[in-house]
Amino acid sequence: MSTPYQPPQAPQNLPLNKPWALFGGLSPAQFMRAHWHKKPLLVRGAIPAFRLSAEQGIPLASPISYAELVAFANQEELESRLIRSKPWRFDHGPFLSKSIPKADKPEWTLLLQGMEAHHPAAAKILSWFRFIPDARLDDLMISIAGIGGGVGAHFDSYDVFLIQMSGRRQWRISEQKDLSLNPNLPLKILQNFECEHEWVLEPGDMLYLPPHVAHDGIALDAGCQTWSVGFRSPSYKELLQEGLWRLAESLEAIPELERKFADPKQMATAHAEQLPQELIDQLQAQLEKLKLHQIDGFLPGISAYLSEPKQQAFFDGPKNPLKPAAFLRRLGTSPLLAHPQTRILSLKKQVFCNGEDMTLKQRPEIIRVWASLAAHKKYQGGGLTKVEGTSLYEAYLAGWLVFG
Repeated sequence: MSTPYQPPQAPQNLPLNKPWALFGGLSPAQFMRAHWHKKPLLVRGAIPAFRLSAEQGIPLASPISYAELVAFANQEELESRLIRSKPWRFDHGPFLSKSIPKADKPEWTLLLQGMEAHHPAAAKILSWFRFIPDARLDDLMISIAGIGGGVGAHFDSYDVFLIQMSGRRQWRISEQKDLSLNPNLPLKILQNFECEHEWVLEPGDMLYLPPHVAHDGIALDAGCQTWSVGFRSPSYKELLQEGLWRLAESLEAIPELERKFADPKQMATAHAEQLPQELIDQLQAQLEKLKLHQIDGFLPGISAYLSEPKQQAFFDGPKNPLKPAAFLRRLGTSPLLAHPQTRILSLKKQVFCNGEDMTLKQRPEIIRVWASLAAHKKYQGGGLTKVEGTSLYEAYLAGWLVFG
């Protein structure tokens, strides 16, 4: 018999300059300097509990069983994909349990995205990586596969930590420059993959890969599980588009811009088809007032965008919500937690939650509360007035914040 591994929650204050087993004795600071976004890192025994338990004759299993993962694949609010090889094909979930192969069947893979929002063990694993800015976090994906299962040789445009949680998986990687894809396959599989390094990862091992490193993982055991912690890399185009869109929305709050253009100094012109210089000059003056050429004008919109929850996120408010007064009293006795699918980011003293600026026109007391929620994902304390607690209460009603 095996015992499900129980991952611990990371402490709020991570020891950034001390050696971590997770990185083979490197500290997070050393890992970021030497490997992050630069070169791969293989760590044997990244989770020492697997080796220590095996030595005591009590092997550890994944925190989430095959049966539980199959059940998760049936949920509409969770993104799932089923991939089969020979020939390559894939389907999007949700899936009925009977449509997912048994663990002992070969050459299939089930991918489940955003598992940190659906299982506490996945959320705890994710807490280990909070020395990397939340703005870069994508999600934790779980891959479960039969023998021979995989998704083919491919590359990702983001940083990823591949943690082996059950069974063995063979990884082959290459830092090749040729990243062309096979146009005849339904998956993004490399056309010419040339392996440079090869390892077999066992439970508790981890492989870090920076963007654009080609890799191919093949399950060697039935029910093989790999947990992937991914960190997104938005394009400059994406960030600027989203920042500009939100900046345009913010112009609604500037009454001066409601004034109509006027040109009493316009002279007679022989080139009526040309955009008038008077209009150009006045627009230039308005742009200079708005300081649109400075990054500070874009950052709030970009922060709001990066704090938006994943597309599949679903929030359900409390069935029997507390009244405002009872809510404030509860704050003094129970911790208020960010819902697992809630994203919170800070921009200096501004705090953005699920795409909204929660500190706009707020008092310092409530700004400190939101800062705590951004930093620690929880808050507990009393003494707030009804007015001060309004934004918290509204987030609670929306299901963004929940009592622990």
